[in-house]
Amino acid sequence: MEVTAIATGHEDPHFIAAKPSFMMAARKADLWIRVGLQLEIGYEQLILDGSRNAKIRVGTSGHLDASQGVLRLEVPTQKIDRSMGDVHPLGNPHYWLDPLNGRIVAKSIGKRLAKLAPANADYFKERTRSFQRELDERMFGRELVAKVGGGKLWALLLKGKLDKTLEKPGVPPLGGWLATMKPYAGRKIVTYHRSWSYFVHRFGLVVAGELEPKPGIPPSPGHVADIVERVKADGVKVLLMEPFYSRKAPDLVAAETGIKVVVCANSVAGQPEATDYLSMIDNIVNRVSSAFGQ
Repeated sequence: MEVTAIATGHEDPHFIAAKPSFMMAARKADLWIRVGLQLEIGYEQLILDGSRNAKIRVGTSGHLDASQGVLRLEVPTQKIDRSMGDVHPLGNPHYWLDPLNGRIVAKSIGKRLAKLAPANADYFKERTRSFQRELDERMFGRELVAKVGGGKLWALLLKGKLDKTLEKPGVPPLGGWLATMKPYAGRKIVTYHRSWSYFVHRFGLVVAGELEPKPGIPPSPGHVADIVERVKADGVKVLLMEPFYSRKAPDLVAAETGIKVVVCANSVAGQPEATDYLSMIDNIVNRVSSAFGQ
């Protein structure tokens, strides 16, 4: 099986160009996977039209919207317009930064591959289970997953009952990403763009402010000054941003406040450490927790 990515982790996913080479790659595809929630609204249809591949048109088995079934945050409850910035009417599209959504997406992809290639259905089911188990182990710790089960741990976490389960005799201690981030639950951070909502939601962080005055609008001097005052007032220690944004405004805030600028890839291959989905989350957890630990 060959996989081709339209965007790289070094690019802002909101501004991908519909290159002829992407259309050629799509022409040979058996499956097109979209992030969804209108993240690719500016280029997807152009690529699909240019590919002339009827197998991957919207509504066919060869077209998968990976956002189906995921937990969605920031779904607007009022009418939106461009004056509000880059606000997505279906919700914040950066949902893969919640490991739970990564687990859901893996299942969706595995099921669709099994449907398209039924002769290999058992293989895809096994690979899905293997991925989910490894994700669960990195989230909760291997011993805890072996004792309780990954699916049950997610259910307990979502119901707010995980801590009580961990107090029971014979239950291994919490490990993984959740244990690493747990000491920093409730801590405030500043972000550059509104792409970290799912990560901070899952690990209990609080976004005190964003360098963009509105989503997709570059930082203005006045807004940066407001962020500087907020950082000082709230004692914020971490500013989280993607590799493809300018460091000018973040470094100015850091110079004025001493805040730690943490650059993390939020897509695979955006940094050398982010070689796949699990290592990408590893990288974010390690960099953010290290910054708090300092």
